[in-house]
Amino acid sequence: MLTIGIGSPTTSVRTNTSCNALLRELQQIWNDIGESEADKDHMLLELERECLEVYRRKVEEAANVKARLHQSVAAKEAELATLMAALGELNLHSPIQTEKRSASLKEKLASVTPVVEDLKMKKEERMKQFADIKAQIEKISGEISGYSLVNNAVMSSLTLDEQDFSLRKITEYQTHLRTLQKEKSDRLHKVLEYVNEVHSLCGMLGLDFGQTVSEVHPSLHGTSMEQSTNISNSTLEGLEQAIVKLKVERKARILKLKDIVASLFELWNLMDSPKEEKNNFSRITSILRSSDTEITELGVLSTETIEQASAEVQRLTKLKASRMKELVMKKRLELEEICRMTHIEPDSSTAAEKSSALIDSGLVDPSELLANIEEQIVKSKEEAVGRKEIMDRIDRWLSACEEENWLEDYNLDENRYNAGRGAHINLKRAERARVTVSKIPAIVDNLIHKTLVWEDEKKMLFLYDGVRLVSILEEYKLTRQQKEEEKRRHRDQKKLHDLLLTEKESIYGSKPSPRKSNSFRKPNGYRANGNGSMTPTPRRNSVGSGTPELLTPRSYSGRQNGYFKEMRRLSTAPLNFVAISKEDTMSYASVYGSESGSPRLN
Repeated sequence: MLTIGIGSPTTSVRTNTSCNALLRELQQIWNDIGESEADKDHMLLELERECLEVYRRKVEEAANVKARLHQSVAAKEAELATLMAALGELNLHSPIQTEKRSASLKEKLASVTPVVEDLKMKKEERMKQFADIKAQIEKISGEISGYSLVNNAVMSSLTLDEQDFSLRKITEYQTHLRTLQKEKSDRLHKVLEYVNEVHSLCGMLGLDFGQTVSEVHPSLHGTSMEQSTNISNSTLEGLEQAIVKLKVERKARILKLKDIVASLFELWNLMDSPKEEKNNFSRITSILRSSDTEITELGVLSTETIEQASAEVQRLTKLKASRMKELVMKKRLELEEICRMTHIEPDSSTAAEKSSALIDSGLVDPSELLANIEEQIVKSKEEAVGRKEIMDRIDRWLSACEEENWLEDYNLDENRYNAGRGAHINLKRAERARVTVSKIPAIVDNLIHKTLVWEDEKKMLFLYDGVRLVSILEEYKLTRQQKEEEKRRHRDQKKLHDLLLTEKESIYGSKPSPRKSNSFRKPNGYRANGNGSMTPTPRRNSVGSGTPELLTPRSYSGRQNGYFKEMRRLSTAPLNFVAISKEDTMSYASVYGSESGSPRLN
């Protein structure tokens, strides 16, 4: 007996009951007909076969429906996975993850479909964002590259990755966009900075700014608002090259103008130009003491300014040629004054008489003669700097010698200790003078040593008004020693004279000498000063006087040729250090003769 149960248990029971009733009814009909058992079995097998065919067809139809549903679910799930991967929604609660808990394909399809639709809408929004960002990136990249093929690699990378619409990718694009925007801002700032520098340089040089920047790119000086400022590499490079070119031109013009201004100053000084004439060029004379970065005035380096200054130099040069002889004489006087102050012998080849004769004869170019004198002035100033230390020591020595002369005159004044107005001032000065005079030997020795060291270093003699300073100092030391020796002799003779006078007075009695008292009462070379005290006046010792003259460098001035002859005359002059009156001499001779010629009393 054939029994088939499909579906739910209730449906299966109901189907079995119906089939059994129909089978019983069919068997009863076959019995009534008188069908054999073999026919019955054959017909039952046919019936069972037909039933199986119906079930099989239904199963196949159901399997096809299931396959289509499964394919739809798989397609939706694949689309969902693709959208999730494109949008980067990896944490989304997907029906794929709950597949094990879902038994129906229709339920799966029903749960996946709305999610897919939502992700499609989100993808469209992301695509719009990507398109906007890509458009901005392409625009800025084109501005930076100058719409060249420089950034093609960047553009191709954007198109290759267009299936990736995740937040990570859009963040990368936004970061790239911000980087390009910053680069654009920096480039724009750099371009404006370059343009301002070009404007400043063109203003100083007097050049056309518009034409200069337009040669780099028209947008840098364009008046159209639609045309944006070009910020490409070629524009930046063009501006850099323009700035370098302008700076080179500026430096060349500064050097040229400085040379012109230096010539102007030199000619103004030589020509004694009036202040009003100099004020006409006060705008450019300041650059001589200014650095290149400090020169910013508009038009100060223009060709017109340089041409005006050059024309003034040419005018003064022509005027200088007509007054060259006067300028040569003036420079020669300047040289002689420097040599006089430093006690250096000026070069005799450019003496005033010779220079005047050479200029009048036309044998020498006055410009060359003036340049020669200026060179001598420079050398004299340099030599003065090298001689300064020794010259300072010479001044100290001469000052000490003057104090010594004053002190000698002061010591001859018998009224120097009288109480009077200003006497205490002279006493204080005398004390200071004695201290200074005591240092003279050390000053002279130190000066000799320093001079010899200077001569060894310079490999030349140190001349003072044409005479070697060491010779002057040695002669001074010798003369000073002679003077000190004669002073000692004078003191010894005076002691002997006083002793003889004392013996004479003890024998014949004392007798005042009017001439002696009068002679010492008379002031010797003194004059009254404003405060009532007596101040020694300068005095000169003649060559034949009782005391040798102490020769200092000042006494050598104008005596170069007769220096050694004078020293020989000084060394052979008679030395009379004691001036005794005729009466005292006779008494001295009589006493001395009587004592030597008369017999001694026992």
